[in-house]
Amino acid sequence: MPKLIVCLTGMPGAGKTTIAEALKSKGFDKITMGDAVRAEAKRRKIDPNGANLGKLMLELREKNGPGAVAELIRDQIINSKSNVIIVDGVRSLAEVSVLKDMGTVKVLAIHASGDKRFNFLTGRGRSDDPSDRVDFAKRDSREIGVGMSEPIALADETISNNNMTIEQLVDTAYDIIKGWIK
Repeated sequence: MPKLIVCLTGMPGAGKTTIAEALKSKGFDKITMGDAVRAEAKRRKIDPNGANLGKLMLELREKNGPGAVAELIRDQIINSKSNVIIVDGVRSLAEVSVLKDMGTVKVLAIHASGDKRFNFLTGRGRSDDPSDRVDFAKRDSREIGVGMSEPIALADETISNNNMTIEQLVDTAYDIIKGWIK
C-alpha cells in the first residue's frame, strides 16, 4: 500500500502545526517543512531568524527549483514506518509534485483570518515569528510569492479555523484524513 502523504497548507498561523502535532497521537508521522529549512540554516551556521530563514528558503528554491524544500524531506518520508505522513507547511504545487513521487498525496488547506493568525503568531515564540504587523505582512507576501496561494486554492479539502476550538480543528482534520485512508 503506498504511503498517504497529507500536505497541510495555509498561511502562517492558520493552525497547520497544531493539527500535525495532535495527529502524531493517532500514529501518523509528522514532518515539518520549516524544520527542514531551519536544519539547513543550522548546517550552514545561519541565525534562524525570520529574515534569514526567508532568504534561505528563496535561495534554495532559486538554486534547486521550486520543489527544493520538499526534496529536503525526501529521506524522512521514504524512511518513515508510518502509512500516513503529515507534511506540515507545503508552500507550492511544485512541492506537492515532488511529494507525489513518494506516495499518494492529498492536500488539506487550513484558513484563518489575518487577526487570528497574527495574534497566534505573536504569542507562539518561535524565532521566525513576526514582531509586528509590518513583519507579519512581509511574511505573508513572501509566502504568497513562492506560490502558497495555489495549493490553498487547489486543496482536496479545506478547513476554516476562525471559530473553532483546537479540539474541533483537530477532530475535523482527523475525520477528513480518515476518509482518505483506503
